[in-house]
Amino acid sequence: MPGVYQLSVDEAVKEAVAAAGDGLGGVLLFGLPETKDDRGSAADDPTAPVQTAVQAIKQATSDLVVMTDVCLCAHTSHGHCGIVDGNEIVNDATVARLVDVARSHAEAGADVVAPSDMMDGRVGAIRTDLDATGYEQVAIMSYAAKYCSAFYGPFREAADSSPRFGDRRTHQMDPANVDEALREAALDLDEGADIVMVKPALPCLDVIQAVKKGLGCPTAAYQVSGEYAMLKAAAAQGWLDEPRAVLESLTAIRRAGADLIITYFARHAATLIH
Repeated sequence: MPGVYQLSVDEAVKEAVAAAGDGLGGVLLFGLPETKDDRGSAADDPTAPVQTAVQAIKQATSDLVVMTDVCLCAHTSHGHCGIVDGNEIVNDATVARLVDVARSHAEAGADVVAPSDMMDGRVGAIRTDLDATGYEQVAIMSYAAKYCSAFYGPFREAADSSPRFGDRRTHQMDPANVDEALREAALDLDEGADIVMVKPALPCLDVIQAVKKGLGCPTAAYQVSGEYAMLKAAAAQGWLDEPRAVLESLTAIRRAGADLIITYFARHAATLIH
């Protein structure tokens, strides 16, 4: 992923402040712990990278909405999104861990927590816990329609979060299924999600449109690592005009109905727009 780097907390603060200067509205943080285990114990550590970065960014600037990815895959030694029993992910035990992680992000000062695991019932459990612990103002952006996609490869390599066995088809969605996306998004809204996300973006423009039109809710789309790498590689070969391709792809996502776009091109796009 050319131009995308793992950052220490101090460098993440510099990047966030620069992003605010470019006119961006927010950042979404992912963390890589020093050690991993089968429970993802570092994920809710108050001294872990995400929690520390949230605090530092909020101290450095008040111009950004700070969002955090809530999942276990980057923190587990097996690379799966939850607690594993044999070769199966245990839903309820995973949800309990995700609640702890989301609360730790809220305690650090996150404005929005974004559960990306696709476990059943996690939005409701997180909302209930945040409300009970004094974090009613913290919003939830749910990865509601997260497809089991081939376009996640570059991120998984960068975060060393590829599953050590099996895959994620048991909890991520079949790319051929649109109806399930609407059901999942509706369920998450009923459980208290403030924003629902479709991921990936460009292969799912029809899904973005269906969610936005069908539910009329704040809708996010994630232009994922494979989409970014694909455009960067083509531009490096001289096959695409990168600035035009970047803006055209982001315009397509917006045109489909996305109110918010998560993209690795964010700072580049901001300079092109302004």
